[in-house]
Parts: sequence; structure tokens; C-alpha cells
Amino acid sequence: MRKILIVGAGHAGLHLAHGLLTHGYDVTVITGQSSTEIRTGLCSIAQFTYPTALEHERSFDLDFWSALAPQIRRQKLFIYGKDAPAAVVQGASHPKNGYSVSIDRRIKMADWLEFFEDRGGKVVIHGVTVTDLDYFSRMFDLIVVAVGHGELGQLFDYDESRFSGARPRAIAQAHVYDVWPDPDENDDNMGWAVTAEGAGNLMLTPMLAQEGPCHNLLLVDRKGGPMDAWPDRPGQEEQLRRMKDLLRNYAPHTFERIKDAQLIDGRSTLIEELTPQVRNPVGRLPSGGKVLGMADVVVTMDPYTGQSWNNSTRCAHAYLEAILERGDGTFDEEFLVSAFERFWEFGQANQMWAEFASTLWESDPPPHLGLVLEAAVKYPEIGDRWIQGWDDPSDFRNWLFDPDAATQYVQEVRARHGD
Repeated sequence: MRKILIVGAGHAGLHLAHGLLTHGYDVTVITGQSSTEIRTGLCSIAQFTYPTALEHERSFDLDFWSALAPQIRRQKLFIYGKDAPAAVVQGASHPKNGYSVSIDRRIKMADWLEFFEDRGGKVVIHGVTVTDLDYFSRMFDLIVVAVGHGELGQLFDYDESRFSGARPRAIAQAHVYDVWPDPDENDDNMGWAVTAEGAGNLMLTPMLAQEGPCHNLLLVDRKGGPMDAWPDRPGQEEQLRRMKDLLRNYAPHTFERIKDAQLIDGRSTLIEELTPQVRNPVGRLPSGGKVLGMADVVVTMDPYTGQSWNNSTRCAHAYLEAILERGDGTFDEEFLVSAFERFWEFGQANQMWAEFASTLWESDPPPHLGLVLEAAVKYPEIGDRWIQGWDDPSDFRNWLFDPDAATQYVQEVRARHGD
């Protein structure tokens, strides 16, 4: 039986661990936190599990919460240009009535870690150094690193050939109750996203927290931007007050929904800085051994787009397929690179989407975008396609990014409607 070590009990690492365990591998997960410590710790940046990723989770019986979590079947995107009313694009999350969910990471990772151990997986609660990995490399057939901070992250060099440039982000988040419903829809579980010229992005997402269903409010801006209002690290109540003030100025529709919102508990807020980046997937140990980096370790997504868990699920799925196909072959450097390239087919498309979304207001928007926005507001099928692209951003290459393709697509839709 082949022995595989996964360092880190995050979203990607645990998903891969469960997949490998299902297929009969001897899997060990080493993590610096027990499930109890995860469950009682501080909150992390909230994420979506989109419909396709949710299906991947169900294939290993990892969808524990859909009966309890708000099922996000529709999304609204508000686009605020300067001195212009908001353009509102809305659409279904999935063409076949599928849905997205957002689960507090503390619930999801703690439950997955406990379930992994219940199924017979091995869990070691201990910090890991590069020296430890050197030792472990003689004990395991493959080591996958799913922790990108500290000295382990330094094993993986930056790969500027795959990424145009890092953009530091300032992030503020709050879990809240008492959010007013969407004024135009009979659907309290509709997700809202906003991009505002000169002021970053935000998301208002129905989610499942430890206390039950609530909403997550997430603000993301460039470092030093107008929504980077947290240099003094304010207390929770003051942070929420500032978040409301920012929404009053830059996203008034969202402000009307959260103006009376209250924090759900004493661990409801987060302030963080993050820099998106792409790294080489092969880490080299002092003894000459090699390890494989995965998900956020090698492709850190821009929080502008809410794609981190989508990225990690697709990475785990790609790595699992690569390991299964390898059979009894060696996990040499050629394998490590090819496994990453399998994931990069999705990861590159996701980076292109993040690049498009994160640079939208850095200069004048591309001329065709106005045409697409106008059509997306008018024709539901274009709105659906835009929203469903969040599940699989590779589709954006087929129409949204290319001016000619976008124009042709809009013309085809107009013709079908007799316009």
C-alpha cells in the first residue's frame, strides 16, 4: 500500500486525503491544530463552494451541511462606475437548479478532519519544519504540502512566468445577523457581490456559521485603497461601524440591507492582508528530496473573486486523478510537474478571471464591457452565463475576455430575441 503524507488540514489537503483514503491509500495528515482548536479558533476568510465543487465533495460523502446551510441558487452582481447608476447583473448559480453554499471554515475543516480519522486515516497533531519533511521523505512515497506560510512556503519559488504581478489586498470581514432581505426578490438566500470603481469589491453572502445561518460581509480593496480602513486594527464593533460607513459611500444598495446588522458573537470579525501569487509546484528539500505544493500554496487566488475554495477543490481533484493514474510508478519530479499542469488547466483560467476582475478599474474598462453589461442586464441568459462562470471561469475565455467574441455573442442573443 502506497504511503502518502499531506501536510496541512485545510480545504485542499483534507479533500485530497479523503479521496486517497477512499481509493485504498495509506494516508497521514499532519496538522498544527486539532479539530477542537480549529472549531474554537478565529474565523477565516469565508468562501463559496460552487455547484461543481459541491458535487466533487459529495463523491466522497463530504457534503455534511447542505440541509442546514443557505442554498444560494441565484446571485446578484452590482457594478458601480463613477457618476453612473449601478448596473445589476443577476443569474442562476447553475443551469440545472444546482446551488452554492458557504460554510464557516471552522465547521468544515473540523468536521472533515474528524471524519477522516473516523474512516481510518492517520492524523498527527504537530508543527512541521523543513527538517521534518527531510526525515519524512524517507518514510513516504509522496509528500504533498498544503501549508503555504512560514518556512514551508519558502520551499516554493515564485513563478513570474505564470502570473502578471502581485497586488497586495486589504481584507475586512464580519459575520452578521439582522440583514434585510433582497428588496426585489422573494429569496433571502440570494448572494450579492459588488465591484465599485475606485473602491474595491465586496460580497454579502448567506452562510452557515457555528451558531446557525447568518450572512458574511466581506470587503476587499487594494492595499492603501479607500476600503483599506483598518491600519489601527479596530475592535469588532468599531470595525462593523466602519464597514457600514464604507458601504453607505460606495455600495448604497448593500448598505440598505446591512444598516441594522449585528455581529453574531465575539469572534465574528477578521482583518487580514493577502497578496495573490503563483509559485513553482516542486519544493526541494536539503537532502535532495522533492515535495508537491498544492492549491493556495502554489496558486494563491485574489480574494476579489471568491475563488479560493473552488481552486483548492479543483486542485485536489486533479492531484487525485494524477496519483491514481500513476499506479505503482515513482512520484518523481516529472510526476510532480505533470500533476500541477493537470490542475493548471483550471488554475490558469481562474487566474485569467481574477486578472480581469481585479484590474477592471485600474484603467478605462475595455470598450466591449459596456455592451456586455447592458445586454447582461436585459437578457437573463447572459446574466446566467456570467454568474455560472464563477463555477467554471474557463468559459469566460469563450466570450467575455475577447471583444470580438463578446460582441458576436451579444448579437446572437439579440437576434434570438428579435432585437
